[in-house]
Amino acid sequence: MSNQTDGPIARTLVPRGLYARAALILFLPVVVVTLVVSVMFLQRHFEGVTRQMTTSMSHELTFVARLIDHAAGPEAARRAGISVARPLELTLELPTDPVEGDQRLFYDFSGRVVTQVLRDALPNVISVDLASDDNRVVVALNGPVGPYALSFDRRRVSASNPHQLLVLMVATSLLMTGIATIFLRNQLRPIRRLAAAAEEYGKGRIVPYRPSGAAEIRSAGTAFLDMRNRLERQNEQRKLMMSGISHDLRTPLTRLRLSLSMACPDAPPDAEEFAAMEADIAEMNRMVDGFLDYARDEAQDRPPETVVAAGFLETIVADAQRAGQSATLVQFEGDRQGEAIFRPDMLRRALENLIGNAVRYGSVAEMDASLGPRSLRIGIEDDGPGIPEDSLDAAMRPFTRLDPSRRRNSAQGAGLGLAIAADVARAHGGQLRLGRGPRLGGLRAEIVIPR
Repeated sequence: MSNQTDGPIARTLVPRGLYARAALILFLPVVVVTLVVSVMFLQRHFEGVTRQMTTSMSHELTFVARLIDHAAGPEAARRAGISVARPLELTLELPTDPVEGDQRLFYDFSGRVVTQVLRDALPNVISVDLASDDNRVVVALNGPVGPYALSFDRRRVSASNPHQLLVLMVATSLLMTGIATIFLRNQLRPIRRLAAAAEEYGKGRIVPYRPSGAAEIRSAGTAFLDMRNRLERQNEQRKLMMSGISHDLRTPLTRLRLSLSMACPDAPPDAEEFAAMEADIAEMNRMVDGFLDYARDEAQDRPPETVVAAGFLETIVADAQRAGQSATLVQFEGDRQGEAIFRPDMLRRALENLIGNAVRYGSVAEMDASLGPRSLRIGIEDDGPGIPEDSLDAAMRPFTRLDPSRRRNSAQGAGLGLAIAADVARAHGGQLRLGRGPRLGGLRAEIVIPR
């Protein structure tokens, strides 16, 4: 299914970089909301307040204009007008040379309302001049004694100039945009570092990386480190496996070659020679099976299943007993009908390896398990010589063979049993722990996986 956001319109309008897209998501709604609020505020507040103040002012102008219009002559009209205009803080010019047409500055948004209200309230208005002096309003009127002008302070009809709000709004927006840009850059820096580390790893180079930033970015960074470590561990294991195959198979192959070279062509080999060669072949088969089990990863691709834990463990112990191994399930703590989520094939292979190691290096294998609310713990203990504490970490590395006392009861293995169990535990998000068994005194291997 194609990505619908990668169409030609999206490629043209939407930036390609993460920083630009984040900035667009952050700033575009802010700009739109600011513009809408500003327009609504200018329209409702400034226009409403200006209209109310201008209406009140028009009553005073109407009162003065009536006195002038009803005067007997120009001089009487001037005296009557001045006597009333001065207390009202109006300036009268009679006669005057009026300006033709209304005048206002282009950024004077409230001037349109002032002009409209004055013309509606004063029918004899010739012009309204708001541009000659932006601090004064000059209203030219036509009367019986000729044209005259009344002027007053602009603040009496306007709360304030709207452009002051716009300047303050733009300055504040720029300041907040700068702060948001710095914050956004700090938030995107961990993403860029993660992308750079992933790109370098894709080129075969490992660069230092430490998860940082928001919780989601830290989670992605931790997942990347886990993936990188797992891939590196798998690569190292593949190398060890190849070297282990060539090294471990060399000894039985050499013995077979010597046996064949010493065989007489005229007489068939005796039973002892046949048994020795069959033992070498069995040992090679066992080694190859161990290598294949260690390299096999088909089960990891299968989804986890919900399994009744007690029944699953009882089946593994029963299979081991049918194979002649002295294995028992001595204890199970928790609900015996309780379920856990894991990959049965993988966990079975790990437990079978641990049981096989237990009966190989000791005489019995005892299993105990505990099903808690958050995890499943499975322990397998033997009565063998155990592993020294300083060798526990080395024992879980592939192709590692410890002291010969650990091999006193059986043929030499490939050194993969504990490594396979450790890999299975890690694949389930858990771990394999080794230590001294409290009951039998031998090795105790414990797998803990989340439920």
